[in-house]
Amino acid sequence: MTAATRYAGPLPLAEALTKLAMATPETAVFHRDGPRENFEYRDLGLAAATAGRVGAKHIRAVKPFEAETGWHWHDMTAHFVYVLKGWLRFHFDGTADDVTVRAGCCLSQPAGVPHNVVGYSDDLELLEINIPAQYATIDLPR
Repeated sequence: MTAATRYAGPLPLAEALTKLAMATPETAVFHRDGPRENFEYRDLGLAAATAGRVGAKHIRAVKPFEAETGWHWHDMTAHFVYVLKGWLRFHFDGTADDVTVRAGCCLSQPAGVPHNVVGYSDDLELLEINIPAQYATIDLPR
């Protein structure tokens, strides 16, 4: 028995390349239009290439850490963080200890879990992948 395919294919290379997501420093520039004023964001093109199913951003700190983000959660099914430079510290609801993600490390954050960003290094840079690309962030009273 053969399993059904999930994707239309095989595709001619010319057609497949129309779906190619390629971000370069010239085509995907950093901007400050994002959820946190202490960071700048660079869209890596996955949202457009996947019709919004997956989003990817290159994020870097532009201001030193001043205050925790406050407790919140994201309405998404997957949230993946890979730290390129520096470190980022979270506190997750229901845990006693903070979780620090350092350069070269990754964190797959469970969907819908309340958390608070409680610190980061001045040189923080990370990649963030979200499913779906667009999602809501819900602040929680504490």
